[in-house]
Amino acid sequence: MMQKSLVLVFLALLPLLCSSKVDPPNYNFELKSLDKFFPGQDVKAAGESKELANEGSVASLRFEVKHLRYVFPVLAQSKDGKFTDFMARLPQYFSHDLFHQALINKLGKQDSYLNKEGTAVYQWKNKDGLRHVYAGACTITCFPIYYAVYPEGNEEKEPKPTLIRFLRLEVKE
Repeated sequence: MMQKSLVLVFLALLPLLCSSKVDPPNYNFELKSLDKFFPGQDVKAAGESKELANEGSVASLRFEVKHLRYVFPVLAQSKDGKFTDFMARLPQYFSHDLFHQALINKLGKQDSYLNKEGTAVYQWKNKDGLRHVYAGACTITCFPIYYAVYPEGNEEKEPKPTLIRFLRLEVKE
């Protein structure tokens, strides 16, 4: 009888003994890990990539940002060995609140905001000559969709930024 009581007490106390800190999935994600893809940075310094398309001096590339807890694609364009723009497709298990706050800490308050049917698009205009665009959505929880950076005013210039090409669903054949 005594042994059964000790076992029950041990089982009752087990959750208290096993409690530990639980970090959110993107606890240790740093925006700095995307700095190597910013316009003007050297493509070779960004690491291994897969070439998706090559149109003369302009190449469309796919990179993977890897960490212990996540892997996500970054689509970028380069011209003459330098990045012209990039678009990162962020993991849905990232916290929208943490990612958005990291952008605010880095860039300040966004210049424009659009919310349509649970999807929000935030833009920071002309931050050192660059446009930053971040999109997030909410269902039961809120999560990021993408983050893109391209030179301000390049929406209609060639090569068009990856984000603009995706939003207009432009396909080069």
